[in-house]
Amino acid sequence: MKRLFMLLSLFLALCATAMAQLHYHEATQFKVIGRPVPDASRVYTRLPDSLKGKVRDALWNLGQNTAGMAVRFCSNARQIGVRWKNHSVFNMNHMTATGVRGLDLYCLQDDGQWVFVNSARPGGRLANKSKIIDNLDGREHEYMLYLPLYEDIDSLEIGVEEGTGIGNPRMALPVESKPVVWYGTSITQGGCASRPGMAATNIVERRLNRVVVNLGFSGNGKLDPEVAEVMAKHDAGLYIMDMLPNCTSDLINEKIERFYTILRKAHPDTPILLVENPIFPPTRFDSEMRKEIEEKNATLAKFYKKFRAAGDKNVFFVSSAGMIGTDNEGTVDGIHFTDLGFERCADYMTPIIKRYLKE
Repeated sequence: MKRLFMLLSLFLALCATAMAQLHYHEATQFKVIGRPVPDASRVYTRLPDSLKGKVRDALWNLGQNTAGMAVRFCSNARQIGVRWKNHSVFNMNHMTATGVRGLDLYCLQDDGQWVFVNSARPGGRLANKSKIIDNLDGREHEYMLYLPLYEDIDSLEIGVEEGTGIGNPRMALPVESKPVVWYGTSITQGGCASRPGMAATNIVERRLNRVVVNLGFSGNGKLDPEVAEVMAKHDAGLYIMDMLPNCTSDLINEKIERFYTILRKAHPDTPILLVENPIFPPTRFDSEMRKEIEEKNATLAKFYKKFRAAGDKNVFFVSSAGMIGTDNEGTVDGIHFTDLGFERCADYMTPIIKRYLKE
């Protein structure tokens, strides 16, 4: 037992030494993509400073989560590590800590595809430190580090060993011009992906190699006009309105026209997708849930027809039938998607987005 303890201590000491050899670089010196508000005073935020105190507290707080944001850099390092500080130690009983508060590293391949490298798993503290990958080949590679889905970041540093290079990306991928701007709920935000890269918005971003701006707000996709104003500031290639799980039919009737009009007035020809409420698995058994979703989808369809009748040829209706499969296996709790659900959602949405995306 004593020998085992000594060996374990030696192993931990070697690990600590290896981590100590990394030289850390402030992540904001590199390109941060997917920022909904590029001119905000804080890099890691999704809402402008001007909305603090003007929107609901819950919406503002969720706007500080970094869902959909990523740091792009290139490096010839053989080791890559990260140090980061979350704003809180937030946990949920249906989502992994890595999805909530962790980081995800991807590497660009010669064929233009992004491939998962490894994740950085948070501990039970605000400050975290993790070696993501070791024994790389020493050639320069392009990387993308996804940020937490359900937590704020107060600071982030990327570590590489002394004597190796790290800098801004040489390749402008994912393309930042004409982004997809995706508005929605907790599902859009990424609940409940096992890690940040598995949120549907991030999967679609990699498949299209085009930035997808994530404006999902857990429990708060309630057609706030202030969010429409944030969306309208983007010269988007496509807007997606995917908020029905947080809306009632009454709320849709009350607010959707104003929200839509803000986007359409700012961008008369940019395509807008109106997405139905997903057909959640319990609707197979829960008649009240099924009736509620059918009613909301019918209300959305009514406004779609109204907008088209008024002459808008660039607004489109997206049925949710089959979006997450038909075997009832795409969610963790009957509502929030698992990685399987997000993969299926991305499979479903990617060709639709490609069809309507204005480049």
